[in-house]
Amino acid sequence: MKLIQQIGIVFGICWLSQCIEHILPISFPASVIGLILLLILLAVKALRVEQIRDLSDFLLGNLPFLFVPAVTGIMNYVDVIWDNLLPFLTICVVSMLVTYGVTVWAVKLTMKLMKKGEEA
Repeated sequence: MKLIQQIGIVFGICWLSQCIEHILPISFPASVIGLILLLILLAVKALRVEQIRDLSDFLLGNLPFLFVPAVTGIMNYVDVIWDNLLPFLTICVVSMLVTYGVTVWAVKLTMKLMKKGEEA
């Protein structure tokens, strides 16, 4: 029963983000809106981590299976990838470095904020 409630919460946030996407005058992905909503709900403590922990752990544990269809779909375009290999690799390397850099910055900022919270 607990897992069904967690699925309901996550799907409710997804549904709400879809509604917000249709209302917005600009094009903005519902998935990003859903992540922002989830962050806001967690930050203002309207939603506790324990309320979605089991479902989150399950989804994270099975994340590789969610990418199988996308990876197999790429196999249909191997010739396009080979034709554009240099730009493709450049984008992959640059985006990886930017992601690592932002992650390092976010972890350092989080540690700094946690240290301030402990001192206060």
